[in-house]
Amino acid sequence: MKFHFIAIGGAVMHNLALDIHSQGHLVTGSDDEIFEPSKSRLEKAGILPPRLGWFPEKITPGLDAIILGMHAHKDNPELKKVLELGLKIYSYPEFIYQQSMHKKRIVVGGSHGKTTITSMIMHALRKHKKNFDYLVGAQLEGFEKMVKIDPATDLAVFEGDEYLSSILNPVPKFHLYHPHVAIISGISWDHMNVFPTFENYCDQFSVFIHKIEKGGSLIYCEEDPVLVKMVEQNKRTDINYAAYSVPTYEIINEETFVKVGTQKYGLQVFGEHNLLNMEAARLACQSVGMSAEDFYSGMQTFTGAAKRLELMYKTEKTIVFKDFAHSPSKLKATIHAVRLQYPKRKIYAFVELHTYSSLNKDFLHEYQHSMNEADEAVVFYSPHTLELKKLAAIEKTDIQHAFGRTDLEVMNNNPDLEAHIAKKSTDNSVFLMMSSGNWNGVNVFDMIRNRIDQAVG
Repeated sequence: MKFHFIAIGGAVMHNLALDIHSQGHLVTGSDDEIFEPSKSRLEKAGILPPRLGWFPEKITPGLDAIILGMHAHKDNPELKKVLELGLKIYSYPEFIYQQSMHKKRIVVGGSHGKTTITSMIMHALRKHKKNFDYLVGAQLEGFEKMVKIDPATDLAVFEGDEYLSSILNPVPKFHLYHPHVAIISGISWDHMNVFPTFENYCDQFSVFIHKIEKGGSLIYCEEDPVLVKMVEQNKRTDINYAAYSVPTYEIINEETFVKVGTQKYGLQVFGEHNLLNMEAARLACQSVGMSAEDFYSGMQTFTGAAKRLELMYKTEKTIVFKDFAHSPSKLKATIHAVRLQYPKRKIYAFVELHTYSSLNKDFLHEYQHSMNEADEAVVFYSPHTLELKKLAAIEKTDIQHAFGRTDLEVMNNNPDLEAHIAKKSTDNSVFLMMSSGNWNGVNVFDMIRNRIDQAVG
């Protein structure tokens, strides 16, 4: 079959294109910007567009289907041509659902932990030789791509993003998967550019509950009062419910162990938010016949998803983590996890405000006290990013007041960030670098590594 991807450069879009191409189908695509690693991976497969831009002449009646990415706007010339010709068009979640309609679908939703829970499920299933389709929002060790759709499988595990599907069907992606087993990890306001109020944001999860197939299951975190209330308000009699909480665990010499009966399982990940994620994953795996012992046995080798408390460097004196945390709840949970795991170390917590919500003055107050558990806290933002997102300027004092920490360091230029890192002591310390951006081009990890090398030298 012949497929054309409009906005092929996206993280999931290019992975789906690679997967379809690997099955022997003809794949073409276009985009006005393609960054790494998408560019190299598409080039290696021989499906990188020869030029950037939109080319309506690529849209012909011979195409079997168009996959439309969210990056494509309503005035996109290729999209206009598709609509003129009346060709079959899908957003990527619509296409993935269409390909998995006859499979058992596990869908992971929630404001935080989606990627990690999905990754844990995938890791456990793979360890126990189960074949399955998947979609996950990060590159995982042992998995060549972030998307796999195989006609021969009867099980699918999808990360269910609440962001919108496409310009033609602007509904949350996770509304389109119709799960048999649904997970909601928790609810905290995000994407305020799309969901302007917390109530409107919560409504999307109510809809998700009602998209669960009859006879299916909802797995949800009973430690989130907002989520518990929403589940009670949307109670269904035709599905099953499984609530979860933090399992019994202990930390011994900076290593976390989970207890199951008399057995202890040492983990490579840590933090109560990760243990909650693991419980959700365990219940999902239980739904396909896996025992708790087999699940935790597999979890002993789980090292985490990329950028989710990802260990970058470790010496006897210094530990450096990269984390995707950017929303208030993620920020607070990540710092708390590091504090519990390393109670005797000094924690330097750095966060880059990069998303539309995090840079919006009306949202900043949501960060109140989110960095209190760090010994030293730094907030970095780029005025250029504010301009690109067409947001009002933010003063450093606005951020200090919003975070509720008088000793908070706030920086908005590269030299200040670089100078601050360069003077930090690496003795008995943890550097926690949290961002969904790129630190305005500053290679913070090379800088910290150089600082560590200087201290050793």
